[in-house]
Order: sequence, then C-alpha cells, then structure tokens
Amino acid sequence: MRSTFKFDQSLRDLISLNLGRHDVAEIDRSDRKHAAVAFTLVDCSQPANIANIPYLADQFEQAAFILTTRAARLSSHAGQRAYPGGRLDPGETVEQAALRELEEEVGLRLDVSNVLGRLDDYPTRSGFVITPVVIWGGVNLDLAPNPGEVAEIHRIPLAELLREDVPILDSIAESEHPVLKMPLGDEWFAAPSAAIAYQFREVALLGKSTRVGHYEQPYFAWS
Repeated sequence: MRSTFKFDQSLRDLISLNLGRHDVAEIDRSDRKHAAVAFTLVDCSQPANIANIPYLADQFEQAAFILTTRAARLSSHAGQRAYPGGRLDPGETVEQAALRELEEEVGLRLDVSNVLGRLDDYPTRSGFVITPVVIWGGVNLDLAPNPGEVAEIHRIPLAELLREDVPILDSIAESEHPVLKMPLGDEWFAAPSAAIAYQFREVALLGKSTRVGHYEQPYFAWS
C-alpha cells in the first residue's frame, strides 16, 4: 500500500523532529574527496516525468523530492540519477555546499533556514564521502536545469519511497553486501542516490535508525 504526504508544516515538523533525533554517522574523510548533496523537498506542481509513476488526484498538494538525471557530456557518472551536489569549496560547511550546488544545478536559491538536518555519510566506490543535507524547498518553484550538469529535473512523490517493493537488493560476487536500488515507476535508481533515499524514508519519515553506508553500488558507479 502506498502512503502519501502532504507538503505542509506538519510534514516539515515530522522530518525535523526525526532528523534531530538521529545520531548522524560520520566517517573518516582524510583520504577521500568530500562532497555534499541536497536532498530537497518540494511539492508536486510538475510531473515526475519518469515512466509510470502514478498520478495522484491531489498531486499539487503532495510532497516530493528533487532527483536529477546527470548530463550526458559529463566526464564521470554521465546519465545517472543524482541529487544536486558536488565537492566542498575550501572553508565551506556541508550545508553551504549543498545550498550552493542546488542553486548552480537547478536554479533554486535557498538559505540555511531551509536546512532540516543531515543523513549519514556515504562512502562511494569512486573515492568520495557524500554527506546528504535535507532541505525544505517550497511550493510552485520554477526549477531550471543547468545544461552543463543536468539533463532533466524530476519531482519524485514521497509515496514512491513507501512502496511495498522497497528496497530492491541484488547480490554481487565482489561484495558480501548487496547493491541497493529504489524503484521509480517501472524504472529504478541505485546507490549512492538510492541508499540516501532509503535512509531518508527510514529515518526522516518512519523514525527508525537504519544505516545504509554498507550497501553496495552497481558496477557503473564504481569509477
């Protein structure tokens, strides 16, 4: 059974409360590149534009998160599903970096008052530590992809995170841990982005203490 979440103050309060209770797991970043990503909550005022995500009768009132498809011209991870994000500039906090990348990639300018909290650091096979920053976006936003970095912007209803087939776990010979995927309509996306979405579901929406840093990524995300 799918659940829906209205994009309103009660949802903001729930997420803020649950993130505030969460003991964020930080990992050693000394030998890795450090990046921040913006897990940004918005309304469903525009379609998700991913195949067969159900239309909600009261779609405009429903909460969603921003997911992008990376531009095909990028030298790494081209065409993959991702959140706005990138490496920290010298002297930046993860919150500042996530907000800067959100503006650079999708044209959404916000400030630290919109930050609700963090999720756990996630170590990638490509040598990064990703820190997810959860951000409250707003309603009726006019988002614009930066063509140098973003091919498409998707608004994914939070209902997709509550599907009965979440998460999808695939075994691989190279690791004792499974690859984590999350369904999107008839499609899917994989860790790291899927691991962040799954932990958001578990921690921010359901109030659990689920960890995701051990989950693997598919081969195409290893370099």
